[in-house]
Amino acid sequence: MNPALLTDDQKMIQEMAQRFAKERLYDGYRERAINSESKLDRGLIKEMGELCLLAPNIPEEFGGIGSTSFVNGLICEAIAYGDFNLSYLNMTNPLMSDVIMRFGTEQMKHDVLPKMASGDLISALGLTEPRGGSDAGNLILKAEKTDTGYILNGEKTSMSYATQADNVLMFARTGTVESGPYGVSAFLVDLNLPGISRTEFDDIGTKPVGRGSVFFDNVEIPASALLGNENEGFTKIMVGFDLSRVLIALQCVATAQVSVDETWEYVQEREAFGTPLVKFQGVSFPLAEHESMLEALRALSYQTLRLRDGGHKHTKEAAILKWMGPKYATEILQNCLLLSGHYGYTTDLPHQQRMLDVLGLQIGDGTAQIMKTVISREKVGKIALQYK
Repeated sequence: MNPALLTDDQKMIQEMAQRFAKERLYDGYRERAINSESKLDRGLIKEMGELCLLAPNIPEEFGGIGSTSFVNGLICEAIAYGDFNLSYLNMTNPLMSDVIMRFGTEQMKHDVLPKMASGDLISALGLTEPRGGSDAGNLILKAEKTDTGYILNGEKTSMSYATQADNVLMFARTGTVESGPYGVSAFLVDLNLPGISRTEFDDIGTKPVGRGSVFFDNVEIPASALLGNENEGFTKIMVGFDLSRVLIALQCVATAQVSVDETWEYVQEREAFGTPLVKFQGVSFPLAEHESMLEALRALSYQTLRLRDGGHKHTKEAAILKWMGPKYATEILQNCLLLSGHYGYTTDLPHQQRMLDVLGLQIGDGTAQIMKTVISREKVGKIALQYK
């Protein structure tokens, strides 16, 4: 975001996040990303927490700075420029902390939000199940009510931070299967409870994020773990995903932008036929096109965040950004690799790693097909969902 369009406070926060990304994240990104045994660096997370970079939307009374979605975007973009994987926290923390602030109990807020803001706690989101990711309301993980709380049985899969998260904001079925999304409730569950086991996938990218599965075998949770009302978890809380979809786009924009910036430098230094590569239109024009696309995505992202902060509807815009951001970022990163020639095909440069990391967001948190369905529904109503 152009600093000329920001307030003094917004500029200060953006500059702080950019400085942290440059000085603490940029140089070590590739090494952290390729280590298959790595997790998100808790030390770096703590540093981010000390600078209020993890969940600025959390109110001051709970350890945040009570800032806007717009500021969340500034921070997310800045951190992703230095390390795409660490910026996952800048995407998930605002979503989950917002849900807790709106629907959690006072005790839950005091117990969880300060630790989320400080970096002492990693919170996962448990939505996807093995039998269907896109059909998010078609859940079968069961939360059976007891005299003191609930008993959980089932599996969540494709979950970020699966083996390293401390708790999970989880959707479980409390109504009948036939009730679909209207029989789903939301719970905040401690992942260290008896009966919980976890596995991690061997993904091609975002290894430090650690996607995997979590299994619940007669796991007892207290009634206080419920967020909001029973059977209203899905329909009430899913609106928060309009925020995460915009932040995902900014993650992708930033990750592509850093490779574009590096490629501009490379093509000015590298020569062919005695001439810098940048003088060839076949080189400079694609980079100019990339700059144009990234500026357009960035502008729509911040416009959408302003709509959100103003209390205006922004579901369509968020869906547009969710499918376009990962798609075009992946294409841009691939082209930066190609423009770097044989050197770009090595692991010495980070283009290939960024491309693999970004690629996963064409699947996770809603595929392009689902986002286009959302856009169609926003334009013409539920007729867009009728297939007969």
